[in-house]
Amino acid sequence: MLKLNAVILFLLDFYIFFALRATKIKFMRTRWFTILWWGYSLILLVGLYISFAYSIPLMVRSIILVAFFITAVSKFIYAVVLVIDDLRRGGIWVSRLFSGRKGQNLQERLEELEEPLPEVPKKGISRSDFLLKSGIIVAALPMVPLAWGVISTAYDYRIRRQRLILPNLPKEFHGLRIGQISDVHSGSFYNKKAVLGGVEMLLQEKPDAIFFTGDLVNNVANEMRDYQDIFSRVKAPLGVFSTLGNHDYGDYFYGPTDSPAKRKNLQDVIETHKVMGWDLLMDENRTLKAGNEEIAIVGVQNWGTGRFPKKGDLRKALVGTEDKAVKLLLSHDPSHWRAQVLDTDIDAMFAGHTHGMQFGVRGENFQWSPAKYIYKEWAGLYREGNSQLYVNTGFGFLGYPGRVGIAPEITIFELLRA
Repeated sequence: MLKLNAVILFLLDFYIFFALRATKIKFMRTRWFTILWWGYSLILLVGLYISFAYSIPLMVRSIILVAFFITAVSKFIYAVVLVIDDLRRGGIWVSRLFSGRKGQNLQERLEELEEPLPEVPKKGISRSDFLLKSGIIVAALPMVPLAWGVISTAYDYRIRRQRLILPNLPKEFHGLRIGQISDVHSGSFYNKKAVLGGVEMLLQEKPDAIFFTGDLVNNVANEMRDYQDIFSRVKAPLGVFSTLGNHDYGDYFYGPTDSPAKRKNLQDVIETHKVMGWDLLMDENRTLKAGNEEIAIVGVQNWGTGRFPKKGDLRKALVGTEDKAVKLLLSHDPSHWRAQVLDTDIDAMFAGHTHGMQFGVRGENFQWSPAKYIYKEWAGLYREGNSQLYVNTGFGFLGYPGRVGIAPEITIFELLRA
């Protein structure tokens, strides 16, 4: 995948480079521009390879990823502008080809090609030159919000409060407070103080129980080495219940096939949950008791539609919950809800996974993100029949080390009887 990305980026660089050389900006026709353009691209690709292949300081990795992401987005946008101009020019060429206009004089041909006669300089700017130059400005625009998303909002944790009305909730559990965090992705962090601040925000809410809905790491268990002590502070009177996400299995590091190293890594991730005092639910359930009443906390391994791992066994996880008044499910991927959960008597499912794509708009009454075109349920509360789903947009980040409009989330639920 990394090699494929490198080839795509090289072709993109090649396409844009020669387009810039064709502009009338003098600097872009100089040797220095060539050196800077290809030198920066080479350094960025080498840095990207090193950041994935070797263990380097998280701050350095973050800088590389920020630079790569912002550069890639800007180049992609500029390439779109170039394609539009090329299509326009191609359309003109085809039109002329079939128009039968063969008797043009030299002056007319040069004007249609938007090139001035040497002895009579044209005034103004041609459409192509305008598109090329304005495209540079348009491509540079994303740098501001993307850079701000790293500097200001990557660790700008927000508390979202959600009342969860459950018709069958026993009265002893009315008012129960549950905290949820998801998608820690510890391998992306580079600021321990900021992460600790987020954990303290959660604990200040004093929830009765806490749910963690998967993706503790990006790829390997040792990413938690510098953060295990911080997340070990996450405690609640009724317990902390957790489950695994697609990244926790090591598929993106070790590959999809089984191996001793991959199995050991997964076992180390599981052991990390135990060391922190979290009750990891691997297709199983627990019972919360209050007086003579009980509700079930159910947890499954990752189960997602499409290319994502289908490790979980929901039927197995529900064994023994038949007599429980309310069943609360922890399942990392929200696509599991429509695929399997709606066919059960589970009252509410808690998920993560989408991150809200770390980009969008989210207010009290309106939210939008490109994530909505991939996941029907991507952030917040959803209801269908007697079942409910809440999708947490994540505590950490992945790939792009920041967030624009979709803040890292800590959710506090209040369970209420209908």
